[in-house]
Amino acid sequence: MGTSTSPAFDTEALRRGTEEANAATLTSLYADDAEMRVVDRNTQPSHPKVIHGRAQIGAMYDDVCSREMTHKVEQCVVQGDQVAFTESCLYPDGVRVLASSMVSLRDGKIIDHTMIQAWDE
Repeated sequence: MGTSTSPAFDTEALRRGTEEANAATLTSLYADDAEMRVVDRNTQPSHPKVIHGRAQIGAMYDDVCSREMTHKVEQCVVQGDQVAFTESCLYPDGVRVLASSMVSLRDGKIIDHTMIQAWDE
């Protein structure tokens, strides 16, 4: 009896896309029917921001990657079809953002992404 394995998640593309602020690279990591939930000060757990589909997620990355700031993947752990990572960001005025993400994969692509983020105020 043979075994089948899912395609591996491209952690290098995640790091490169994040740290180079490349929206196209980040968007390519998502399945067409992916969903992203964002929880932060403005979109709290009972009413998270929900982004549906790769096109809308790509538009969000276009916006974020167009901002003058730096991004760094601090940690990334892959366990089967689950990925967890943290990202730190820095705006030119010194404001910092920290995001923690948990994603679920299907065939090596993100299908579900929950991000919790906090920033200096």
